[in-house]
Amino acid sequence: MPSPRPAEPFAAGLSREEAARRLAEYGANVVARERPTPVWRRVLQQLRDPLIVVLLVAAVLTLTTRDLPDASVILLVITVNTVAGVFQEVRAERAVAALTALSAPTARVVRDGAECSVPAADVVPGDLVLLGEGDIVPADGEVVDAALLLVDESALTGESVPVEKTAGADRPPSTVSAGTVAVRGRGRVQVTGTGPDSALGRIAALMGTAPGLTPLQRRLARFGRVLAAVTVALCAVVLALGLVRGQPVELMVVAAISLAVAAVPESLPAVVTLALALGARRMAERHAIVRRLPAVETLGSVTVLATDKTGTLTEGRMAAERLWTPRGEATVSGIGYGPEGRVVRDGHLVTVSDAPDLAALLRASMLCNDAALEPPPDGDGRWRAMGDPTEAALLAAGARFGLDRAALERELPRVDEIPFDSARKRMTTVHRAPGGGLRVVCKGAPEVMLRPPVLTDPPDARTRAAGRAESLARDGYRVLALAWADHDETRLRSPGAWESGLSLLGLIGILDPPRDTSRATITACEEAGITPVLITGDHPLTARAVAARAGIDAREDEVTTGERIRQGTAGPLTASRVYARTTPDQKLDIVQAWRAAGHVVAMTGDGVNDGPALRRADIGVAMGQRGTEVARQAADLVLADDNLATVVAAVEEGRRDYANVRRFLLYALAGGTAEILVMLLGPFLGMPLPLLPAQILWINLLTHGLPGVALGAEPVEPGVMRHPPRPPEESVLGAGLWPRTLAIGVFVAAVTLAAGVWARETGRPWQSMMFLILGATQLGVALGSRARPGSLANPFLLLAVGTALALQAAGVYLPPLRVLLGTEPLPPADLAIAGVLSGLGHIVMRGQRRLFPARPPGARSAPGPVHG
Repeated sequence: MPSPRPAEPFAAGLSREEAARRLAEYGANVVARERPTPVWRRVLQQLRDPLIVVLLVAAVLTLTTRDLPDASVILLVITVNTVAGVFQEVRAERAVAALTALSAPTARVVRDGAECSVPAADVVPGDLVLLGEGDIVPADGEVVDAALLLVDESALTGESVPVEKTAGADRPPSTVSAGTVAVRGRGRVQVTGTGPDSALGRIAALMGTAPGLTPLQRRLARFGRVLAAVTVALCAVVLALGLVRGQPVELMVVAAISLAVAAVPESLPAVVTLALALGARRMAERHAIVRRLPAVETLGSVTVLATDKTGTLTEGRMAAERLWTPRGEATVSGIGYGPEGRVVRDGHLVTVSDAPDLAALLRASMLCNDAALEPPPDGDGRWRAMGDPTEAALLAAGARFGLDRAALERELPRVDEIPFDSARKRMTTVHRAPGGGLRVVCKGAPEVMLRPPVLTDPPDARTRAAGRAESLARDGYRVLALAWADHDETRLRSPGAWESGLSLLGLIGILDPPRDTSRATITACEEAGITPVLITGDHPLTARAVAARAGIDAREDEVTTGERIRQGTAGPLTASRVYARTTPDQKLDIVQAWRAAGHVVAMTGDGVNDGPALRRADIGVAMGQRGTEVARQAADLVLADDNLATVVAAVEEGRRDYANVRRFLLYALAGGTAEILVMLLGPFLGMPLPLLPAQILWINLLTHGLPGVALGAEPVEPGVMRHPPRPPEESVLGAGLWPRTLAIGVFVAAVTLAAGVWARETGRPWQSMMFLILGATQLGVALGSRARPGSLANPFLLLAVGTALALQAAGVYLPPLRVLLGTEPLPPADLAIAGVLSGLGHIVMRGQRRLFPARPPGARSAPGPVHG
């Protein structure tokens, strides 16, 4: 039998940050136990994308015609896209592996009457587990013995405050769940559930479904299928027309294949990858770490932002903000648990000498207190709470008022106490007074404090205090009442007499305060057409109050609770903006309901309980600092600064990337349309074969190459965050892009054909002129597509267009290329005419952008109204 492991010493209370860190470390070191998916299967899944299928066919056709340069480029794009997709998929699946195997590496159990240390995976139902401060609970179980046991369950439930666990024959047994952390005290737990029967196991089952396609992936898949069908049909028409006119079969087959390659924007995967990669880099600079590249674009399509409360909308700590005494009220300000702050009454700063009633209230809160505050270590300006965060908040409030806890304890040393008990809902301490006698200090819930025999205050004073406590509770505060009394030692010989005959000092309202940026962030979301909703495991009143402070409006009767969802009385889940007391599976149901209503949902979270919803949402956003490893692995985006405002910045980047993909499609498809129209209509204008196959491929290589890819790096357009998101089911060529593409394509084709007819009638080298004008005009369209014309925001595009123009001209004047392409040199006058005509592409592109903006001002695109 293994030798017993002695209990490790800890400080008198474990900080919330330390508990979260330890849980994250355990989650970071686990490995998947499931059989991995074979690499070949992952590769096949990536190659099933319709656009990739079109590129594969084009690669085969170019290899058949021995066009090795184009074939190499196409195959390289396919390879890079497939490798990136497989790599991202493997990383995303780590979330399931982490959650499935998450547990403490060892556990202390009692077997055969002796304590021993065993691997957590070997814990079985019936084992007696020993818990101490800092231990992670290895399995679900019932508490059979407890001494001041306090468990942080925020990772599973979202509750801000640690929960006391008790045991005894006169009360129902407390339960603990796997993955929670003991932050104070000790206890013994009888194991009742492990593996899939535990809380973590049930959450792991909810995460079994792999993430679906992103909005861009769905749009490109539909676009790829349509493009493949249209391209094949048009190329067949070109082939048939050429054969009818007596052109050689081999020549027309090669021409049809070349036209098919030209019509397919094979640079699209490269453009998408570049746009997403650049977006990911820019997001990283703004503290948003992208784990899956497609998530970059998904953020730009988000219509609903589902956020949790603790640590996201709020600061993730408790703060004593409101003070009430029979003489009046005051507000405490400050950040974190540090002493920097002030107490304000009636708009004026007050001190100990100005407000003796507030001084007495805060002295009592510091004396009847078991927490501690740890000064910031070198290089870190944050004070840390040791023990119960609620009691730590009381210490911070006293320090901001100028009180010294150490001096108070020297003046009034503690001699006895009655610890907090969930049944009694209060805590009492006894202190030796300087002049002799004893001082009793009691703090607890107003419902057990504001009544006789605890208080000797008149009934009207107790009624007034109870009314104010109820008002604070409705505002989302956790309210504590404090009272004290001085007695001689003879009266306090029996502990039963300690909690009677006290005088009310006042009330303290404690809240996990909203972040300073929360309201501005919610406002920015609403201006961008994004509906913010709050999903939390906390109390409904607290949830509603925090939502109201952050700018999410909801009446009390509009807060949907987990109990109502469970009973089926909640109505449509999309009819609410605030959800409280929710379980992990209910969070999943809420996300699914919004998605089923046609919305693109971004879900933020930091706990183990958020993992399933993060994975199922269109975009999962995890907190990088205080979040658990399970949440980070399940998410697509990790916020390094835990700031919800970073999500808004990421949404802007997502919209920029989607706009650049559409910008490239407009440019590339307009060019492909122009080339097809030239090949279709040329024979009817007396040109048997308007362009040779090599000429088509050369134009395609220059226009879809560097200039096309450079469009993916265009900057964001002004005012993009004042527009609503695009409808999730809108085609990637929707919102007027199809007509604009056809219009530009028809114009480029008309200019090219008109120049060809004129050159043919005047005895000029008409095919070379058409070749030059068709390529150069498309490059003019590329310049006209810029998001910010007249600036140097994207110098790479200017360089790419200049290089492509030089190579296009080289195809007409450089002898080796003239032989390869079958062109003839143009006289200077004809070159000047070609240059002027090519410039029309830039002018028309700029003109149509002014006449037909990408999104008309004030356009609405949300998929259905949001009720409530």
